[in-house]
Amino acid sequence: MQKIINGSDFRKMVNTGAGLLQQNKKMVDALNVFPVPDGDTGTNMYLTIKSAVAEVNKVMDNDLTALAEALSRGALRGARGNSGVITSQILKGFCSAFGQNKEITTKQFAKALQEGANIAYKAVTMPKEGTILTVIRVMAEQAIEIAKKNSDFFTFFPQLLEQGEIILRQTPEMLPVLKKAGVVDSGGKGLLVIFNGFYKGLLGEELDGIEIEETPVVNTVEDVIPDINNLGEITFGYCTEYVIIQMNKKTTEADIDKLREKLMAIGDSVICIGDLNLVKVHVHTNEPNLALGYALELGELHSLKIENMREQNRELKAMANKEQELKELGLVAVAPGKGIANLFKDLSVDQIIEGGQTMNPSAADIVQAVDNVPAKNVIIFPNNKNIILAAEQAKVLTAKNLIVIPTKSVPEGISCVLAFNPDGTPEENERAMNESFVNVKSASVTYAVRSTNLDGIELSAGDIIGLDEKSILAKGEKVEETTLDLISKMITDDICNITLFYGQDIREKDAMNLASKLAEKYPNCEISALEGGQPVYYYIISLE
Repeated sequence: MQKIINGSDFRKMVNTGAGLLQQNKKMVDALNVFPVPDGDTGTNMYLTIKSAVAEVNKVMDNDLTALAEALSRGALRGARGNSGVITSQILKGFCSAFGQNKEITTKQFAKALQEGANIAYKAVTMPKEGTILTVIRVMAEQAIEIAKKNSDFFTFFPQLLEQGEIILRQTPEMLPVLKKAGVVDSGGKGLLVIFNGFYKGLLGEELDGIEIEETPVVNTVEDVIPDINNLGEITFGYCTEYVIIQMNKKTTEADIDKLREKLMAIGDSVICIGDLNLVKVHVHTNEPNLALGYALELGELHSLKIENMREQNRELKAMANKEQELKELGLVAVAPGKGIANLFKDLSVDQIIEGGQTMNPSAADIVQAVDNVPAKNVIIFPNNKNIILAAEQAKVLTAKNLIVIPTKSVPEGISCVLAFNPDGTPEENERAMNESFVNVKSASVTYAVRSTNLDGIELSAGDIIGLDEKSILAKGEKVEETTLDLISKMITDDICNITLFYGQDIREKDAMNLASKLAEKYPNCEISALEGGQPVYYYIISLE
């Protein structure tokens, strides 16, 4: 019988949860609705919770509050893809509910699940039922009822997991696209794997053969350049950062707003975000003592860092050997291949993040690229629907004004870059870019990784398939014939440009041959074939 979870138990649970997801991430990946080789829900969730566990394991003692805060913080920093971002929000709410508790009962655990569900729903603009959100919400609701009758975690957890499996099996009835694909929601399945791992950790079970893998490093294509925000004359000399935890009983949300106002009065580049559980602060000031004193009126200080920017300035000037000015607006783009990355660079994009399907960059990766841009304002093009949420999350992690243009494909991103006006304001460029990609049609050609029936098309593993942004439109045995069929189904009279970005598995000769056939078939269109270098997809196609 186990009626409470302490810090030591909590540490074991989260480590085992991450370990079990590591073992099963490929299984979760395989539940992708579209049977293409880029299903990465399990991988994104694993990399997110792995980042969280890494923070947990930096905590030297088993103080439950410190462990919970570390789990939340690490998940926020490491969130990748939509599934990873939502998982990080679930963990944020879950951990915030523990407060100053030294131990957790089943009732407190249930309330924590409920807070996790609430925070996750708030993080999604248009939440859909039949997803990971539904699974966590129903599990939380059931946990409240189960906890009323069960104070022993060894009886509480099996019932909770059973209810999770029940709602997971119902997800295809809520989302027709799941039912067509013959799969349950992959995010919901990943969540259940994590909670099964929590239970195994609580039972003290060992996961044989687990080896923590090396996290794929998502680097910018550009060499890392000096942070030239600090070049030139510095008004405020000390970069001061800290986190406020263990809030005083009398501290209110209004006190956090007052702190922000006080910091703005003594410096610039102020970030002051959070709630009564945790507040993150960043300020450039000449009076770090005041910045710290103001914070101590609210609670305790954690992760304190003060850097002398004037000294950094002198060092950077010596390296750069010349003065560099901070421009008004810079650009960052996510690119899945070297050819596409080079195209974005040719179009004056400041920083390229290598990423896309199967390799979604984290919020921290995005922040690194944004902070390396020598500009006050930065616009980012995620170029993938599964990266948009991580880009949005990066907003609160950087001191710069980050503007996210919600591009879902490379063609949309290129259209936005072409609309860039270096003399325009950030607001003018944001408006123009959001208007520019509305009429862009994007498509792609890849292969099926399993046999299924989707969108009325019978597929076998290995079939070549052509997709637009929503569905499968073509299939065949050969890449070229499938690509021609796909374009024929998408082209309209107003299309005048067709661009093929050929992937790493396509020879230039074959791409040019396909372009010639398209030029012959559509004489009124301008046809281009460019090296994309992307993995997984034979072609990424733009029709404008």
